[in-house]
Amino acid sequence: MLAASPGTAFTVTDLARRLGHSGGAVGNACETLVSRGEAVQSGSKPRTYQATSATVAAARKVVPPSRPASGATPQASRQHPQQAPASPPPGGRPVPIVRPNGQQYHPRALAKLPDVEALRRLREAQVAVLLYGPPGTGKTSLIEAAFPDLITVAGDGDTTVGDLIGEYTQDSNGGYEFVYGPLVTAMTEGRALLLDDATLISPKVLAALYPAMDGRRQIQVKAHKGETIKAADGFYVIAGHNPGVHGAVLTEALASRFSVQIQVGSDYDLAASLKINRTAVRIARNLATLRQAGDVGWAPQLRELIAFQKIAEVLGTEAAFANLVGIAPLEDRDTVTEIVTKALGSPVTALALGRQL
Repeated sequence: MLAASPGTAFTVTDLARRLGHSGGAVGNACETLVSRGEAVQSGSKPRTYQATSATVAAARKVVPPSRPASGATPQASRQHPQQAPASPPPGGRPVPIVRPNGQQYHPRALAKLPDVEALRRLREAQVAVLLYGPPGTGKTSLIEAAFPDLITVAGDGDTTVGDLIGEYTQDSNGGYEFVYGPLVTAMTEGRALLLDDATLISPKVLAALYPAMDGRRQIQVKAHKGETIKAADGFYVIAGHNPGVHGAVLTEALASRFSVQIQVGSDYDLAASLKINRTAVRIARNLATLRQAGDVGWAPQLRELIAFQKIAEVLGTEAAFANLVGIAPLEDRDTVTEIVTKALGSPVTALALGRQL
């Protein structure tokens, strides 16, 4: 995205909405690009990022996952009128569920049920759920598979009450009209609302959401004549939390609104069944174990492993391993390099341009 618009400064929110990834993951990626000299932070309030001369070259090194842009507004989402069945046929496994971007989601076990089915039952019972875990573990994928009517808000530190409820916007005639936000849309249409990276949103902003989640199930739109919005049947709030993302704070007020909190980690068995390079999966497992023990702060998740396989198909396995080293945070890169080198039996360095051809 940065490479395609070299003269444009993007906020994390802009990038998250267009790329369809969580704000926390996008923010971390931007900081990594800046540390490599492959992008520059051009503003601070809000944080904005812009391409440098090295950005285009860096973009050519990898093939991005096939995920569609989510549109310019936080409420943009595709709807699927029918929920795919989540329960397995007798004696079999649950069938994969097609997400809005066309990719398949393979259900996992949760409370002796397919995870998708468990979330749907919790929605019917109006029990709010918080999914937490590192970026790339499949939190958003699960929620998209469970709720075809989903509306997503990509949360970050710049998210405002207006981004949730709505605000006045200038129309084509030069006047102003009030445009409702994703929260109001979800309430009036009885849809599911995902607060992606909810713990990056200011507690003061989140407070505007709480009356819709408790027994009142309504909010007051003070900016629009004090209008009262009541939630229709089916309205439901679910949230994602990345504990390791800088600035993420799970406040007591937020945690108390989500009665069920589910840890989400990468399914490395699924990675193996998807025929991703076995050595790459083994390295990821080892790093995940070290991460759990507190010896490193990063391990490749399913998202990185899927990207690894795509890169290997395009540039070769050697380049894919080099890129795996290169995407590791600087503070963990030496450890990751050592583990990858040991697994391959030959030295590996971060993917970089060589001499002029």
